[in-house]
Amino acid sequence: MLDIQNAFKIFEKGTAIEHTALNHLNLHLDKGEFVTIIGSNGAGKSTLFNAICGTFLLNEGRILLDGQDITGQKEHRRALSIGRVFQDPMKGTAPNMTIEENLSLAYSRAYSRPLSFAPSRKQIALFRERIAEFGMNLEDRMKTKVGRLSGGQRQAVTLLMCTIVPPKLLLLDEHTAALDPATADKVMEITRRTVDQYHLTTLMITHNMASALAIGTRTVMMEAGAILFDISGEERSGTTVDDLLHLYADLRHQALDNDRMLLQSKA
Repeated sequence: MLDIQNAFKIFEKGTAIEHTALNHLNLHLDKGEFVTIIGSNGAGKSTLFNAICGTFLLNEGRILLDGQDITGQKEHRRALSIGRVFQDPMKGTAPNMTIEENLSLAYSRAYSRPLSFAPSRKQIALFRERIAEFGMNLEDRMKTKVGRLSGGQRQAVTLLMCTIVPPKLLLLDEHTAALDPATADKVMEITRRTVDQYHLTTLMITHNMASALAIGTRTVMMEAGAILFDISGEERSGTTVDDLLHLYADLRHQALDNDRMLLQSKA
C-alpha cells in the first residue's frame, strides 16, 4: 500500500545549518497495517509525514501509494488520498464554521467535488450517524462552531473529517499529545475503533513507548532520519519498554536521553 524508497532530504543545503532530515529511509506498509513510530525530537518523524503529504519534495527517493508514484504530486492532490490529524487541535478544522460545515467540506473534497458548505439531508444524516459513534454527544451540536469545542472534541471532528470518506492512508501526528490523559484515552479509543472498522492503513507518531507497543500491529523507531529498528508479530508482543531502551542502547551505543519519551512511557 505504501512504499517509501531511499527517501533522502537535506534542508539548508550548502549552508552552515545544513541538516539531513531523512537519510535514505526505506519503509513498506501493507494494506491495513497500523504502524506506530517512536523517536526522539529531531529523529525525522514529522519530516517523514511531511514528505508523504508533499509539503516538500525529496532530494532523492520515491514514494508510492497504492501502486501510484506520488513523489512529485502536489500536496492538495495527495490530500485526496491521505488523511492527517495533527498534534495541535487548532489545525485541521475551520474554527468559525460549524461541525456540519466542516464535515461537508471534507466530504465534498474527498470526492473531488466543488466545495460545499450546505450538505444534503442524506449527508447530514450520515454525519450525525458517524459522529454519534464517537460517544461524545456531538451529534446534537452539529450547528456549533468548531472553535467553541474542547481540544478533544476538535480532534474527534478532525479525525472524522479525515475518515468520513476512508482515505488510502491515515497519518496521526501525535494527535493526543496536547490533550489531558482522560481525553487522550477517549480520542485514542475512537481512533482504534475507526481504524479497525474501516481497515485503514495507518501511521501514528507517539512519544509514549508503552502506547507504541500496545497500539497497532508494528512499531518503528527512527533516529537521525533513518529507521533504527522495526518490530512486529511475536517479537513485538513480547517486547517491553525496557527492552526498547536496551535495544536502542545496543544499536546506538548510548542510552536514550529524551525526557519526554521516558516520562510519558512511565506515566
